[in-house]
Amino acid sequence: MSHEVVEKNVGLMAILVLLVISVGGLVEIVPLFFLKSTTEPVEGLEPYTPLQLEGRDIYVREGCYVCHSQMIRPFRAETERYGHYSVAGEFVYDRPFQWGSKRTGPDLARVGGRYSDDWHRVHLINPRDVVPESNMPGFPWLEENVLDGAHTARKMEVLRTLGTPYTDEQIAGAEAAVKGRTEMEALIAYLQNLGTALKTRR
Repeated sequence: MSHEVVEKNVGLMAILVLLVISVGGLVEIVPLFFLKSTTEPVEGLEPYTPLQLEGRDIYVREGCYVCHSQMIRPFRAETERYGHYSVAGEFVYDRPFQWGSKRTGPDLARVGGRYSDDWHRVHLINPRDVVPESNMPGFPWLEENVLDGAHTARKMEVLRTLGTPYTDEQIAGAEAAVKGRTEMEALIAYLQNLGTALKTRR
């Protein structure tokens, strides 16, 4: 098949371009599914507790990922500000992961343990009380909304089918672990967990 035939036939050229891209993509992506560094958790990584899991869902529901990334790139400017660069093994239990790319606010990949629970509570109710130049909106309703835990166990069961190592005991106690807790407590529990597994390895 000559170049002239391909160049004059737009449909054939489109098919060949798609074929080349597909083969190239498979060659690049498929091996990643078999690398230990991308499929196994880092040492010390635990699945989210029931409260943290609910907090993660609140994080997604409130759109926190729109302004905050959770991925530190391996560049000096990033590691000096946020800490160790992100590695794939930190995110094996995240479905979907919250890497993001937009940083209207700072990256949160290593925010766990950086501030107290009280700081987070004040910040989430009215961010300008602790960061005067912040343009982040407040989320005061999180303090009033109470969790019932009705779906927490089911979420954990589904995650277990996807490979998260939850035990029967953890799933059985999920509703009791979150019932009566506020959405604020859940979100703070999630934030306080971010990036802590990798810190234990350094």
